[in-house]
Amino acid sequence: MAPLTPKLVVPIDLKKKPWEQKLPLHNRWHPEIPSVATVQTGQIFRMEMVDWTGGAIKDDNSASDVKYVDLSTVHYLSGPIRVVDEDGPAKPGDLLAVEICNLGPLPGDEWGFTAIFDRENGGGFLTDHFPCATKAIWYFEGIYAYSPHIPGVRFPGLTHPGIIGTAPSMELLNIWNERERELEENGLKSLKLCEVLHSRPLANLPSTKGCLLGKHLQSNIFSWNTTTQAQLRNFYTLSNGTPEWEKIAMEAARTIPGRENGGNCDIKNLSRGSKIYLPVFVEGANFSTGDMHFSQGDGEVSFCGAIEMSGFLELKCEIIRGGMEEYLTPMGPTRLHVNPIFEIGPVEPRFSEWLVFEGISVDESGRQHYLDASVAYKRAVLNAIDYLSKFGYSKEQVYLLLSCCPCEGRISGIVDAPNAVATLAIPTAIFDQDIRPKANKLPVGPRVVRNPNIPRCTYDGNLPITKNLSATPSDK
Repeated sequence: MAPLTPKLVVPIDLKKKPWEQKLPLHNRWHPEIPSVATVQTGQIFRMEMVDWTGGAIKDDNSASDVKYVDLSTVHYLSGPIRVVDEDGPAKPGDLLAVEICNLGPLPGDEWGFTAIFDRENGGGFLTDHFPCATKAIWYFEGIYAYSPHIPGVRFPGLTHPGIIGTAPSMELLNIWNERERELEENGLKSLKLCEVLHSRPLANLPSTKGCLLGKHLQSNIFSWNTTTQAQLRNFYTLSNGTPEWEKIAMEAARTIPGRENGGNCDIKNLSRGSKIYLPVFVEGANFSTGDMHFSQGDGEVSFCGAIEMSGFLELKCEIIRGGMEEYLTPMGPTRLHVNPIFEIGPVEPRFSEWLVFEGISVDESGRQHYLDASVAYKRAVLNAIDYLSKFGYSKEQVYLLLSCCPCEGRISGIVDAPNAVATLAIPTAIFDQDIRPKANKLPVGPRVVRNPNIPRCTYDGNLPITKNLSATPSDK
């Protein structure tokens, strides 16, 4: 018999807010967030998800929604999903193999956005150069994306989920909170930080602000067994402000960074045919996913830097019993200090010609840093931005483009002191003009201007802006 149509286990109604969905979404990691569905290994099932802001960013010509978006509320995840096989639920110490069978935008919602956050509200990799909230809208034509705000480029997307991960145990959650709190409270004083990266805070600690752990549910929407109904009802009828809700909210980890459970890894190659091997820390694994991207460049440098969209995943799971001990070697003081393994799928855009920009660990002031790959990659990105702005684009347009197009970032050298070497490779075929250096001079004239009127707000803060005095003047 032909395989059955994938079972829809998490539906999304795009007309409703994240907290109004039939099955509750969440934006924190915590072991006490109960599963919303159970799947059997080998079963292909479908999960739908909102975009990572839950619809806060609109398809329009204003960037004010980006400037004022509440980042405490974002990364709405679908799930958690409990996984079982013939021997019962996944157990701590197992590996959960999650295969991506299919994925894409939700029908009728075939558009996305890329943005630069305001420096006072999120920032990004180059926030000291680009402090203003800025936005580009993208529209999809099958596998291709184009933007009226960045004309002259069109490229195929390598669609993928930015977040996929399992629930942490309480022991692991405590490890996260302790080390991230130490970094946030004492990092500037006690650690040798990269002085040329300006995104703050250093870590996003648990907070009740914007915390979504669930909502009030009516008994008639349940389709699970009685035990699960009771667990969910008890959990989701906790009201904001009750002692139990406050306790969970003040323990629950933010979903912004990737961690031992996977989470927000933003690996652009996790598309069709990929398989993710996730460590299991709680019974059932309780994995969640979200933050769908139509396309993303390596590093997602503008922070809101992929082409963000709503979407769906069709998945199949396998439980590898005892897989954590068998395959994952802890790199830290406990058996929980492990990381997932990712198997890249066979589907990706095919490009044959690339223009590659190099960066070394010397910052914009000319100061030498020792084998610092972050400084080197920043230099590579800045070099690419300044170069491409010679072809009629504003530097904000190029920054957004490099964050979401299928460019390839590499650490090319990490041993030849004092300079780390990073490279950024851009496929030349995505442009409607030849961007390679040539013997004749650069083209000039009105025909070269590529619509610099991208949606952009003013920066109203007073933090200093980094200037590269030798760079090409921006056409902002």
